[in-house]
Amino acid sequence: MQSYDLFPTRIWQAHLDALSCHFAEWERWVHALRASSPAPAGRTNRSGWNSQDMAVLEEPLLAPLREVIHRACAEALGEMGQDERRFELQSWINLHDRGGFNFLHVHEGSLLSGSFYLRVPEGSGALVFRDPRPGVIHGLVKGGVPNGHGDIHLRPSTGLLVLFPCWLEHYVEPHESDAPRICIAFNANPAASVRR
Repeated sequence: MQSYDLFPTRIWQAHLDALSCHFAEWERWVHALRASSPAPAGRTNRSGWNSQDMAVLEEPLLAPLREVIHRACAEALGEMGQDERRFELQSWINLHDRGGFNFLHVHEGSLLSGSFYLRVPEGSGALVFRDPRPGVIHGLVKGGVPNGHGDIHLRPSTGLLVLFPCWLEHYVEPHESDAPRICIAFNANPAASVRR
């Protein structure tokens, strides 16, 4: 018999080591932003802080990161057959204090979603992707085997960029460090002029 793997789900990853000279300055900026607006925006983030500002990548200080993320999204969309698709970046900060997490969610209405990990101390929770096939969740076969159900636990590291389809359900496990975990999250959204 010949086997065929159907319904693949592609994600993309890159380590942005070339930008590491900026990380300390960006981290100081995040802490200053939190100090100036300490109330968290809420959304799916719990026991930590996230920015009210949903356009943090427009900050001139983050221009090198914005350029890399924009290029990565364009490349991923090209692989999806969306080479000509115009998009804009929506972006915010997620910061987890000890015990912080994000509950299960999707980013409806976007093209791609992603995270850039600015600071990942030991004990940071994994980014978990839920198997997107609703039927398999109820099957008897579990684990990373053909036709089995098993969530994917991605262990982030400082400098990691991750892109994934906006419809892929995901959550973040609890943070178990006294040092904060800092992530710049983003969506590639259809450009305003082409939204319906």
